[in-house]
Amino acid sequence: MSGVHFADRLCDRVLGANTRVCVGCDPEAALLPPALTAGGAVIAATERFGLELLPAVAPHAAAVKFQSAFYERLGSAGFCILEKHLAAARELGLPAILDAKRGDVGHTSHAYAEAYLAAGAPLEADAITVAPYLGRDTLEVFAEVAAANGKGLFVLVKTSNPSAADVQDVALAAGGMLFERVARLVAEVGAAAVGTMGYAAVGAVVGATYPELIAGLRHLMPRQFFLLPGVGAQGGDAGLLGPAFDERGLGALVAASRSVAFAWRNKPDADWREAAAGAARALRDDVNAAVGTP
Repeated sequence: MSGVHFADRLCDRVLGANTRVCVGCDPEAALLPPALTAGGAVIAATERFGLELLPAVAPHAAAVKFQSAFYERLGSAGFCILEKHLAAARELGLPAILDAKRGDVGHTSHAYAEAYLAAGAPLEADAITVAPYLGRDTLEVFAEVAAANGKGLFVLVKTSNPSAADVQDVALAAGGMLFERVARLVAEVGAAAVGTMGYAAVGAVVGATYPELIAGLRHLMPRQFFLLPGVGAQGGDAGLLGPAFDERGLGALVAASRSVAFAWRNKPDADWREAAAGAARALRDDVNAAVGTP
């Protein structure tokens, strides 16, 4: 399946499972369930966390997003665990997004792209998040490797953190803001990689914490799949995200990490996996209501 266009595979998953939720797997040591950390072995607990979280949330998720930082901090053991978690996602049929925010000059970007997007690579994912601030050649290199392997990108356009405005909202001499220029660049780079369902393999990260901007960004990027982080712990409201989606209920993934994976913190007497599954199901229903999909 990896050779099939990434956005087409994502659309098939969304429609087949009737969900637009991307569950984040962020194995932050301090937040891991006590049932996993009772023996004090963080590495073993991290491995179990992902292997048990994924099947719990899979029925309610269109994709899963792995935050690379929480694996990297464990050194070589962390990379081994990430390999296992990525493989587990594949076995469950869950498209896996690696949230690594890579971006560098051309030949270095090619090495990053081969590491994460090449078929058969140890850290093979279905898509990766990419930083655009080294320019077009960075994005084009990632897009070329992605297209050759049926994989995708999500380029940082308007991120969910409050201080994103320090850089992304800078006014340009030619008019508009920097994030709008990045949005146009993403649309240009993605124009050569549009699948049969009408979406490009080059998508965009757009914070759910800025719902007032979504319609305008959709106008600038009509063919981009949006990855919408910020619902839950960051305060984004799933009910305001309707403009990201088309009439088929396609076009975006609503990403939630802590509010789903660590839902046990609000239900200390519940099994942590059941709490995560319940949170994923509730978010699925909220997003489907906003989209108008039963």
